[in-house]
Amino acid sequence: QVQLVESGGGLVQAGGSLRLSCAASGGTFNRYTMGWLRQAPGKEREFVASIVWDGSSTAYADSVKDRFTVSRDNAKKTVNLQMNNLSPEDTAVYYCAARLGADRYYRREDYNYWGQGTQVTVSS
Repeated sequence: QVQLVESGGGLVQAGGSLRLSCAASGGTFNRYTMGWLRQAPGKEREFVASIVWDGSSTAYADSVKDRFTVSRDNAKKTVNLQMNNLSPEDTAVYYCAARLGADRYYRREDYNYWGQGTQVTVSS
């Protein structure tokens, strides 16, 4: 079983950048696909990005493609989300999630393990 802790959220102006990090403990990190999902107030939790166990394949929601980049370091058991050109629509709680397996999972229900979330607020 893997435990996940996110960091790096905060307040940023539109057009700015943030880098989220997720540290994992327990489990065998390189057996997990890692994902980032977000939930805005009053909305469902939605997929943002995922990365397979060795980093060879990634997936992004259309809304963040070309602005966000997901990466992982298996030696450090971390996964990162670099977010550029942020807009107020990106304001949400961002969650790191893990799923044992090799696919690029896209759905909230695909993930078994979750962090506590980190708030990202983008001001206009």
